[in-house]
Amino acid sequence: MTEIRLKRAYDEPARSDGPRLLVDRVWPRGVAKEKASLAEWLKDLAPSTELRKWFGHDPARWDGFREKYLQELASSDRADLCTLASYVDKHERITLVFAAKDTDHNNAVALKQFIEARQLPV
Repeated sequence: MTEIRLKRAYDEPARSDGPRLLVDRVWPRGVAKEKASLAEWLKDLAPSTELRKWFGHDPARWDGFREKYLQELASSDRADLCTLASYVDKHERITLVFAAKDTDHNNAVALKQFIEARQLPV
């Protein structure tokens, strides 16, 4: 099984990261594209704008956000899900990159849970 790491976009890339996949809809403020060292920017895997605004990174809304976001992913026919599945199939380790300050309550955490529950398309 592929190891899935999570890393803030502001943290230094490492060789051990494997392919780094940005999973936010908006590019992280102040991060140069050259220094981000990304394999892909999978912006369509990010929560909808409405859901992101509703959540507002409020930990009290985490459970509701996570549930709604996982529903969005499960009901999605997003091409980025197939791209993500391809990375998971081909690599021993990938790193999901996100910009949020809260490292415990963000879409990358929920997306990792989605992958680990094997809900990716085959």
